[in-house]
Amino acid sequence: MSKGSYSTPPPYGPPPAAPPSYAQAVGGVPPSSPYVPNHSFITKGPEIVTTVVPVGPNPTHMICPHCHAEIDTTTKSRPGLIAYISSGILCIVGCFLGCCLIPCCIEKCMDVSHTCPNCDAYLGTYKR
Repeated sequence: MSKGSYSTPPPYGPPPAAPPSYAQAVGGVPPSSPYVPNHSFITKGPEIVTTVVPVGPNPTHMICPHCHAEIDTTTKSRPGLIAYISSGILCIVGCFLGCCLIPCCIEKCMDVSHTCPNCDAYLGTYKR
């Protein structure tokens, strides 16, 4: 090539750029993120707010979160952790001929599970 002659540029332009990544196209949020951007065109239906009713040792008056009926819960008692620990201590002390099972019959040592009488759904357990 001579000093004053330059070659002409190739007939094509620069190489194409890579397409934008998902984070660049959507606004910096990767697809694995639980965040949903708040767009004005998204409409929400009515929200249902439920409150957790604490259950106790007695039947509780509440609205069932499963069937939405107004109910008094059905309860079942069964020996809890306190009953088993008390039975173990009584057995170690020397009451091992059946007397160690007395805590399994005492109401204050029982856990109480609550269910719905209408749909039979589990609602919670009261533990001693």
